[in-house]
Amino acid sequence: MTLFEELKWRGLIKDISSPELIDKLNEGGLTFYIGTDPTADSLHIGHFSSFLIARRLKQAGHHPILLVGGATGLIGDPRPTSERPMISKEELNHNFLCLKEQAETIFAKGDDDFRVVNNFDWIKDINVIDFLRDYGKYFNINYMLDKDIVRRRLDTGITYAEFSYMILQALDYLHLNQEFNCTLQVAGQDQWGNITAGIDLIRKKNGKEAYAFTMPLLTKADGTKFGKSEGGAIWLDKDKTTPYEMYQFLINAEDTKVIDYLKFLTFLSKEEIEEIEKEQLEFPEKRTAHKILAREVITFIHGEDAYKEALNISESLFNGNIKALSSKEIEMAFKGLDRIIIGEDMNIIDFLVKYNICSSKREAREFVNNNSISINGDKINDLNYVINKDIAIDNRYVIVRRGKKKYFIGCFGGNNDKE
Repeated sequence: MTLFEELKWRGLIKDISSPELIDKLNEGGLTFYIGTDPTADSLHIGHFSSFLIARRLKQAGHHPILLVGGATGLIGDPRPTSERPMISKEELNHNFLCLKEQAETIFAKGDDDFRVVNNFDWIKDINVIDFLRDYGKYFNINYMLDKDIVRRRLDTGITYAEFSYMILQALDYLHLNQEFNCTLQVAGQDQWGNITAGIDLIRKKNGKEAYAFTMPLLTKADGTKFGKSEGGAIWLDKDKTTPYEMYQFLINAEDTKVIDYLKFLTFLSKEEIEEIEKEQLEFPEKRTAHKILAREVITFIHGEDAYKEALNISESLFNGNIKALSSKEIEMAFKGLDRIIIGEDMNIIDFLVKYNICSSKREAREFVNNNSISINGDKINDLNYVINKDIAIDNRYVIVRRGKKKYFIGCFGGNNDKE
């Protein structure tokens, strides 16, 4: 299977600029770029599916440039619905440094052939007269108005700043073509208009041919994409989305999409994925595809130790073996829950009522008598049970489960989150 055939099989090709690109992809040796604007201080799972193409093409003999748009990020790529809020230069620079580090760590992985660039470096010194004379004159207004993203905004209105974004992205492609002989741009399907503008600019100014292809966006079964604007973003920064949270997201992927995600997000071969799909269809209750997806993605992003940690947390919670978790794993597992700060030894009934785990002593006794209260994984049916440091994990944490899924985290000492 050729590179192009594999990319098609994985569903990673939406549009190509020219049939000639097929042979060029298969032959190797192209310098290409893929970019993103630093609108946040971390990439998310939607970026991961796109940027992973850099490693796929690198393994096939191509040379990657990862662009983080310090200049274009100040303007904002037009959205289909409304203008993006502008962010300060200070915030954008912070975001750039964070994304640069992520790109180098996750995707480049120390490979010197990966080049990370910032378009602010070549756009910052262009004055408005040079911008209009050297670049603006090559863009026909009718041509720009016909681009899908612009056309969709005409009824609600689009600012000149957003309208000019296409020129800036085309300028990026031109600069990388002149500086590094970059002849291929890769992006999500929503960037097609900006990409073809860059191809046209290179042809008009330099008389050279350049190429591009777009990838379908990573979407859920309902067609919505994964990204911070859609809410509930899965970040690649482990301080924003822990490996355990990422594991839960992947292990609970929709059954109808999990094989697509294996194609998009992993380097497993066609034969391996087809075998996984066969087992998934025969024994869906095993969730084999979901487990392998979580293993492959988390290991690639955060390493094997982080994956094993996430797996241990998941299995310990599923089996009720809370005591097997370390303090660090507890903090990861129950991130986002308000902490109950325990200041003194307390009878189980008083404890459940004081911290609003139960609404009354009567309800608390009913829960305890019905084996519906667990402390650190152990069911408690003793009305005289005492909550103290001796029963706490690492003399610190008390994990309460009410019923099957309702968790509370108690903590001896520490900052006062909830008393």
